[in-house]
Amino acid sequence: QVQLVESGGGSVQTGGSLRLSCAASGSIGTINAMGWYRQAPGKQRELVAGISSGGSTNYADSVKGRFTISRDNAKNKVSLQMNRLNPEDTAVYYCYANIDGLDPKEYGMDSWGKGTQVTVSS
Repeated sequence: QVQLVESGGGSVQTGGSLRLSCAASGSIGTINAMGWYRQAPGKQRELVAGISSGGSTNYADSVKGRFTISRDNAKNKVSLQMNRLNPEDTAVYYCYANIDGLDPKEYGMDSWGKGTQVTVSS
């Protein structure tokens, strides 16, 4: 079993910053891609930023230049630095990881955190 636990959400005013972190634990062999998704009320969950095991990154157009994703492979952690936040960034943010477990039957598992709320007020 694998658990992803997010931290760092909260409330800020427009223009503020927050840093989200996510730690993976459990029966982990290798963590492949990691990323952050978000879901605003009444909207579908969308990819915010992703990072490969080799460090390649991709971002939603709406956050390019404001958000930065990073990972610490030694600590099985992924972080999202969010700057110049605006009310459109308000959502529940979910950590994601594609993980190869210790058992070959558990290769390529998609794991999700429970989410952390980010609220940006104008």
